[in-house]
Amino acid sequence: MTDNAKPNWMEEICREAREASYRMAVLETAVKNAALEAMADALEAKSGEILQANREDAAAAEKKGVAAQLLDRLRLTEAKLEGTIRGVREVAALPDPVGEELERTERPNGLVIRRVRVPLGVVAIVYEARPEVSADASCLALKAGNAVILRGSSIARRSDRAIVAAASRALESSGLPPGALQLASGGGHEALGDFASQERYIDLLIPRGGEGLKAALLEAATVPLLFAAAGNCHVYIDSAADLEMAGEIAVNSKTQKYAVCNAAETLLVHAAVAPAFLPRVMAALAGKGVELRLDRRARSLAPAGLDPAPVDAAESDWETEYLAPILAVGVVDSLESAIAHINRYGSHHSETIVTADEAAARTFQKSVDSAAVFWNASTRFTDGNRFGMGAEMGISTQKLHARGPIGLRELCSYKFVIDGTGQLVT
Repeated sequence: MTDNAKPNWMEEICREAREASYRMAVLETAVKNAALEAMADALEAKSGEILQANREDAAAAEKKGVAAQLLDRLRLTEAKLEGTIRGVREVAALPDPVGEELERTERPNGLVIRRVRVPLGVVAIVYEARPEVSADASCLALKAGNAVILRGSSIARRSDRAIVAAASRALESSGLPPGALQLASGGGHEALGDFASQERYIDLLIPRGGEGLKAALLEAATVPLLFAAAGNCHVYIDSAADLEMAGEIAVNSKTQKYAVCNAAETLLVHAAVAPAFLPRVMAALAGKGVELRLDRRARSLAPAGLDPAPVDAAESDWETEYLAPILAVGVVDSLESAIAHINRYGSHHSETIVTADEAAARTFQKSVDSAAVFWNASTRFTDGNRFGMGAEMGISTQKLHARGPIGLRELCSYKFVIDGTGQLVT
C-alpha cells in the first residue's frame, strides 16, 4: 500500500500495479493457488483484528446516522467473514482461465492461429460499504492473473485496511510481485476522479455502488467501466403457475435478504390467478414486515388489516431499487404485458417467471432483456458463488464485455497467438 499523503500518490499506486501486472500475467497456476491459500490463512489468523476494525467502522457509521441498509452491508459478522475466507479457498481451487485456448484454425498457407485467454492487466474496483469485497475482488483478479487496485468507501476504511494488510503480506511472501494488490483509499471526490482517469495504467474499472457513484464516474472516467449495477428485479406469476410454489418463490426472492441487488423489487401477477394468489401472498409478505405498494387491481384484492398497511403505487415505484422491505405489486393481463413492463422499468439484472407452461417460460426467457432470467426459481440465485464461479466482482447488467456475475473468465481478455514457418505476405 502506498502512502496517500505523497504528491501524485494515486498515479504511483497505479504505476506499481501496472508493473506488477506484467509479472502476474506469467505466473504459474500453482504459485497463484498457493498465494490465495496463504491469503485465506492470513485472513483467518487476523479475523479478530478484522472484526474489531469492522466494529469500529460500524459504530462510527451508526453515529453519523448512516442508513440502515448501508449499515447492514457494512457489518461483518463472524459467519460472513468465514464465508469470505471460504470463498478465497474456493477460487484457489477453480480452474485457471489464463492460457485457455478458445479457438484454433490453420490457414491454407500453414499459419496456425490460436485465440488464447489472457489477463486483462490492471483491474480496479470502487465499492461502497462492503468490506468483504476487498477479499472477493482480490482473489478473483489475482487468480485471473491481474494486478488489482481497491478503492473502498470512507465508512469501511478500517475494515478494508485490515483485510488488505493481512492479504498483502501473505501474497508477497508466497511469490506474488509487490504492487499486485493495492488499496487506494482517501482523498475524497477529487481522488476518485484522479483514479478514474488513470487510463495509462488501469485496463478496467468496476464500480459497485449506487447511482451517485455511477454518475460521478461517468462524469470523470477515461478508463473503461464495467458497472456492477443496481437490481430492480421482478417476479412474474403466470396464469399456469403452481400457486404454492409461486408464493414461496415470491417471498424468498423478496425477503431472504433485503439489501442485495438480486432481491425482488416488483411482483407481477397474471389477472387469471391474481384473486386466488394475491391475498395469501400479500398476507405472507406483510407478516414478514414488507410494505406493499399496489396498483389499482392489486389494491382491490388486498386483505383487510395488513400491517404494514399497503399504499398506492406511484409511477416511480416501478423503477425503484428499494434494498428494503418494500415491494411494488401489479396485476397484468398477459405474459406479453409482463415482459413489456419488465423491459420498460427493469434494470436488466434478474427476473423470474413461475409457470408450468414451458412455452411461456421460454418466451419469457428469450424476450426479457436481463442478465439472468429464471424459470421457477428465486432471483436470489444470481450470484457468482451460487453459479459455481467462486466469488464475484458483482453483477454486470451491461452487454460488453461481460454480463451477469463477473467471475474469473470475465476478468480476462484474449490474444491471438500465431505460429508460422517463414510465411511472407506477397
